[in-house]
Amino acid sequence: MSHGNKVRLKDIGEFGLIGRIAKSARRQKGVIKGIGDDTAVLAYSPKRYLLFTADMLVEGKHFTKIMGPELIGRKSLACSISDIAAMGGVPTYAVVSLGVPPGLSVDYVQRIYKGMSVLAKQFKIGIVGGDTVSSEKIVINVALLGEAQKRQIIFRSGAKKGDKIFVTGPLGRSLTTGKHLNFTPRIKEAQYLVKNFTPTAMIDISDGLAGDLNHILEESKVGAVIFDRLIPRNHRAQLRNALYDGEDFELIFTLPSSKVRALIKRHNRKFKFYYIGDVTGSSRQLVLVDNKGKRRLIAAKSYIHF
Repeated sequence: MSHGNKVRLKDIGEFGLIGRIAKSARRQKGVIKGIGDDTAVLAYSPKRYLLFTADMLVEGKHFTKIMGPELIGRKSLACSISDIAAMGGVPTYAVVSLGVPPGLSVDYVQRIYKGMSVLAKQFKIGIVGGDTVSSEKIVINVALLGEAQKRQIIFRSGAKKGDKIFVTGPLGRSLTTGKHLNFTPRIKEAQYLVKNFTPTAMIDISDGLAGDLNHILEESKVGAVIFDRLIPRNHRAQLRNALYDGEDFELIFTLPSSKVRALIKRHNRKFKFYYIGDVTGSSRQLVLVDNKGKRRLIAAKSYIHF
């Protein structure tokens, strides 16, 4: 095991690094929520919060050139929109920084921006600036602003024992099916939920159901039990795909049991939400009940960046 300044990123992983940075970050006035949720939440106006998020996509990690520049551009912006959705907000303005190899054609770069622009128009987002630099591979960083009504903001930390756990769509095999490139961020679903039902916690699924649900458990200091037979899956996806593949960009949300009947009664008119389990006590453990009724702990694995 490495010690001191010899600790490597691959020894502690992405979330170990985030934890270290969070400890050293100075909390400033006006910061409602800093590191530790889908977006930063900042003081803004008497009735609204300002949301601020950033996502960086790297060629070879998040996409390849053969996937098509429009889809690559679209995904780059969609990932950040999904973060805004998870907070119960709506996106407003973005700046885009792009690192590109000098030999890349101008047409290819313009088509990346076209993919972003089409999605930006759909969600009424203004792309208002950014930066370009030379790099060995394509690197795209999107910084996105959004707004949320103060009474509608949803954090990861509000889940309570007895709450019911839902997801907004089928999971698994997003990479093999291409869903990770052409998914629709769940802004409409999130707005419907926060205006009518006020979820107690919410997060988008970028790293897999198991890993991202665990973020809610950690922040809310609760446990959960989920049921194999209830987890919706994409075509040919197995349980392990739904738990660990990631990049589904559906939402996980928790809801008080008193509101479930109304959700189920009303949601078929507009959206489909899938009940998958229950919030339990303060163990912070994720338990899976298989189709035979057997219970086992599920590892909270996420996508490994380092």
